[in-house]
Amino acid sequence: MRIIFMGTPDFAVASLDALVKAGYNVVAAITAPDKPAGRGLQLQQSAVKQYAVAHNIPVLQPEKLKNPAFLEELRGYRADLQVVVAFRMLPELVWNMPPLGTINVHASLLPQYRGAAPINWAIINGESKSGVTTFKLQHEIDTGNILFKSEVPIRPDETAGELHDALMQAGAETLLRTVAALKEGNLQGQPQDDIDAGELKHAPKIFKEDCKIDWEQPLEQVYNRVRGLSPYPAAFTMLQGKTLKIYKATTDAVAHVHQPGSVVSDKKTYLKFAARGGFLNVLELQLEGKKKMGVEEFLRGFRFE
Repeated sequence: MRIIFMGTPDFAVASLDALVKAGYNVVAAITAPDKPAGRGLQLQQSAVKQYAVAHNIPVLQPEKLKNPAFLEELRGYRADLQVVVAFRMLPELVWNMPPLGTINVHASLLPQYRGAAPINWAIINGESKSGVTTFKLQHEIDTGNILFKSEVPIRPDETAGELHDALMQAGAETLLRTVAALKEGNLQGQPQDDIDAGELKHAPKIFKEDCKIDWEQPLEQVYNRVRGLSPYPAAFTMLQGKTLKIYKATTDAVAHVHQPGSVVSDKKTYLKFAARGGFLNVLELQLEGKKKMGVEEFLRGFRFE
């Protein structure tokens, strides 16, 4: 079976590595073009490209997926199957090309959390479980027939970064099950419309306004937003006119008389913000213009007005 793999970030690498280690014939990898990054704006290769180059897999990096030269090159690889993990939206010309079609690994239990940021939104919304789904690509984004699902529990204190790593491994394992079943030719997809999943929750791209903490919200919702945006892009609030990103925190559910968003600190060992129903105790943070640090180190160098 000739497989073309499409993906960009670290999340995708685990699936590509699983295919390679299982002995599948990955004939090419499609990934994002190199982008300038860092202070020197040096061109940065995607995680998938770095892996592919290290394993002698040909790499294609089209700016536009409908480019005739790219489509001709893609056809030339005569793929039986295409696998997509954390890549961009494909035109039908691309996803409909191989005889076995194109399968996607998505980091949610579809049809829940369709969209660009399923890991973040599952935690922001306080879910107790997530998972991965493999499905066949079709016209509407994340709507194709489901092939396999794997559930992954979410711990009450788990961050998006930790869930990302758990789903990355689950995704790789589920992909191998899916490809093996496709190879046998006995895989019937289940239409997502046939699944009674209750009210559907969505996972749109995260924007800056999604990251700002609303201290008027109940404490648990504030805590879930911090977890769901850690380590990236990170929830933030303002402290003495500067942006303060919060990466790690605990909650203290107690009655208090403080205004939501007000700061309580002994200026040595703890820093907490008042929310409805208690306090968010900040453990790891980053003030605008400073490095990420623990709360005690931060308090040693911070001067309260």
